[in-house]
Amino acid sequence: MGKDHTSGHWVWWGPTPYAGRVTDWPKVRLHVVTGKGGTGKSTVAAALALALATSGKNVLLCEVEGRQGIARMFDVDPLPYEERRIAKGAPDEDGRAGQVHALHIEPESALMEYLAMYYKLGRAGKALDRFGVIDFATTIAPGVRDVLLTGKVYEAVQRPRQRDTKRADKGRKGGAITYDAVVLDAPPTGRICQFLGVNSELAGLAKVGPVKTQADKVMELLRSPRTAVHVVTILEEMPVQETSDGIAELRAAGLPVGGVVVNLVRPRALSPHALAQVRDDEVDATRITSDLTRARVEVDAGLVASLIDEARDHAVRRQLEDDQRVLVEAEHLPTYELPRLATGIDRGALLDLAQLLRAQGMA
Repeated sequence: MGKDHTSGHWVWWGPTPYAGRVTDWPKVRLHVVTGKGGTGKSTVAAALALALATSGKNVLLCEVEGRQGIARMFDVDPLPYEERRIAKGAPDEDGRAGQVHALHIEPESALMEYLAMYYKLGRAGKALDRFGVIDFATTIAPGVRDVLLTGKVYEAVQRPRQRDTKRADKGRKGGAITYDAVVLDAPPTGRICQFLGVNSELAGLAKVGPVKTQADKVMELLRSPRTAVHVVTILEEMPVQETSDGIAELRAAGLPVGGVVVNLVRPRALSPHALAQVRDDEVDATRITSDLTRARVEVDAGLVASLIDEARDHAVRRQLEDDQRVLVEAEHLPTYELPRLATGIDRGALLDLAQLLRAQGMA
């Protein structure tokens, strides 16, 4: 993986274990993205949605944590509780690109929709909202909030998939957009099992009726091959440990674990041989001075010492990352790597990351 200095884009340098494969997840309709806070899970979710939006595919990117992260990354106005087109995916080899829609799911709006769909309350539901009953329900019973959020995602996934992939805007049925894939920017790994498993608890409490039926259907989707829960990490001790714990909890809960995305990977500035020399204090300062002088750089002992110290810090960091990479590989899951981008995250950077995910077989 590196930067193409001609185009300015990040590209994947082969070979990779995914060569010749279209995607590792051909049957998945719902991609749940989780990870420890600070690992960039929202960025990965956005990049994955763009990667999936190829060959005319229609993709819905959902967020449930109320931070309006999607709007900031794509530089659009704050999202309302409605599906809104925000971007096109990277064109495939035939020049075709699908579309990415986004949805900011609010518990209160989801409850209103739920009451209208399953209990036909109509205006009565709006009256409840005015009296503050909805706020009371989602506050006094926090699990209700997660039920509503996952229920809305379920509804989007269950819409019949569009058959005509030549025009994504044809993917509507009864006024609702139909999607080939849904990407959910989910809560962190510390809460992901509780979030995804709340409908299972609800189904145990509600023995009959629409609540029981809905909860059972949501859990059927979440535990099926149509769902994959991807975990984002960085190569540091605490995030990798939380990733391992999260994967174990997901497996114990019967939830389908997808791949591991190793994010914010530092560039390989030195070869393995050079790294070993730096770690073993075998760097030839005289040679460095000579090389810099030939490059017409003003050299003094302080500059050379500073460069060696920086190289040593880089070597130590690389060793720590390599140790953590071994632990990630021990999970025996498909693993994907994305670079640390010095320029930050904007729409162009997301497209670069999306292309890297495609090249590695994630989409």
